[in-house]
Amino acid sequence: MLIENQEKKNKTIISIENIIFPSLSKNIRASLEKLDRGCLQKVEEIRIRENRPLMLSLNNKDYMLTKDGKFTNFLEDSYIVKKEDTANILQLISDYSLYAIEEELRNGFITLKGGHRVGLTGKAVLENGKIRTLKYISGFNFRISKEIKGVANPVISYIRHPEEGIYHTLIISPPQCGKTTLLRDLIRQISNGNEKNGFKGYKVGIVDERSELAGCYKGVPQNDIGIRTDVLDACPKAQGMIMLIRSMSPHIIATDEIGSREDMEAIEEALNAGIKLITTVHGKNIDEIIRKPVLREIIQKKIFQRMIVLSNRKGPGTIEEIIEGITLKKIK
Repeated sequence: MLIENQEKKNKTIISIENIIFPSLSKNIRASLEKLDRGCLQKVEEIRIRENRPLMLSLNNKDYMLTKDGKFTNFLEDSYIVKKEDTANILQLISDYSLYAIEEELRNGFITLKGGHRVGLTGKAVLENGKIRTLKYISGFNFRISKEIKGVANPVISYIRHPEEGIYHTLIISPPQCGKTTLLRDLIRQISNGNEKNGFKGYKVGIVDERSELAGCYKGVPQNDIGIRTDVLDACPKAQGMIMLIRSMSPHIIATDEIGSREDMEAIEEALNAGIKLITTVHGKNIDEIIRKPVLREIIQKKIFQRMIVLSNRKGPGTIEEIIEGITLKKIK
């Protein structure tokens, strides 16, 4: 296990050095290269905001960084991001062609090789009331993709159905509490199956609207999402679910962060087609999500047979409870 954990850490560091660093301006890269490697592998986000301090997120906390790659609590000691930094980063992540990432700019993020995602902020350019692109881009959030295989082990037995593969499952979690990481590993395990445990693999269709589950780069998943999994990348959830139902004959559809009326209608069409669902929703607990009209309707209709509630109490991915969806009684 220690060897496996060390391999994961080394893989994260190599990925950051080979993929993230070449996408950064010279000065910002120089600062990060001076970080201790043990610290580097813990980095979750690199926050770059023009005329403001260079910041890193580690263990769900923010730290300002100096030019010499040291943490500081003093603004005057931090490295202040310059206009040339943000201009250079935009050139690098677009391969010197903004036209090539026009669709990504419309969505507000691009995905790098390895599944790392870069969020962008600037001025939205509207066309017929919809965002056409972004300009005057001055902020970037490099989110480091970290697969954690096996994180779903404690819950997989609770969502396995003895006859129908799995139960319809809803993961409830506040932001940055591990819901996407858990969902990804559930997909991988369900797709691969485990013949030793008598659990066959199932065809899974992912609607990856925010490109976080599969982390596709040029259409190819960068994360391990299983051998029987098909991905619709950067596709709106409701439309994507219908497309998968009609074209890919999935046993299970997985998606992240439902909440709209269109999502509800697509879920009902999937149910009518006999397809199982695994999805997530923002919220601290059931009481919070039932205050939202569409989600309250989902709970009242007892669509989901299992609900997994996560928190950050003991770190990301803390399982607070697993609830039986019909009776709403706690089973773990």
